[in-house]
Amino acid sequence: MKFFRTVRQKLILDNKKIQYLKYALGEIVLVVIGILIAIQINNWNQSKKDTISLNEYLIKLKSHTKEDIEQLEELKKGRKQIADACKKARNSILNKTENDNLFLFKISGSAFVDFYFKPNSGGYESLKNSEYYGKINNTKLDSLLGKYHGLVDIIAENERNYNQYAVHQENYLDTQFDRSLIFASAFMPLDSLATKATPQSEYDQAFIEYTAKPAYRNVISLAAWQFDTIINQYNQLTELGHLIIAEIDATTSGQKRK
Repeated sequence: MKFFRTVRQKLILDNKKIQYLKYALGEIVLVVIGILIAIQINNWNQSKKDTISLNEYLIKLKSHTKEDIEQLEELKKGRKQIADACKKARNSILNKTENDNLFLFKISGSAFVDFYFKPNSGGYESLKNSEYYGKINNTKLDSLLGKYHGLVDIIAENERNYNQYAVHQENYLDTQFDRSLIFASAFMPLDSLATKATPQSEYDQAFIEYTAKPAYRNVISLAAWQFDTIINQYNQLTELGHLIIAEIDATTSGQKRK
């Protein structure tokens, strides 16, 4: 600037070297301070951008976790209904009252239906593979996410083992039993069945023989106790999901206040 140049020239002309050196040092200090301020402002702006990006990932993760919880609730209801029926059927077997509870054994056949929890892990995978995951590394949220997806893997393994066993038993039954009457009775309307030559007693007898097969009863017995284990794991995962949502809310709201 013109003023500084004038002062500098005057000091040189007056042969005031010490004063000039002090003045030059002052200029250097001012420049350094200016650079540091500029760097700090740039860092602050970048940090703000990173926070906004991280929040977008967290909001997506929160939404997917809510979807998981809703799916878990539906799965729990379905598995509990089946488990309750299978427990009653198991008691009926032990009490040798199967023929008195034919309808119960019919509905217990739903134990052969394969259920799978299918988590929406898109938000988690996107965050984990992003440059922003490091901002939550070694935090409470990081720990919760690790436990959540670790339990997801355990549930998947338990569901897979059960469903594969049920499929194996059902395939074996197909080789041992003609299920044409079973399927007809299960899926055809009653008024349509009434028009057929086969009497209801034959449909009932087919169910009695079918449900008496060890492969059928094995699946019922397995569902009676293993579904409780899976439902308990669903509950644990739901609880972790709520904790994750709460931690995301705390993290994002805390970042907004900064």
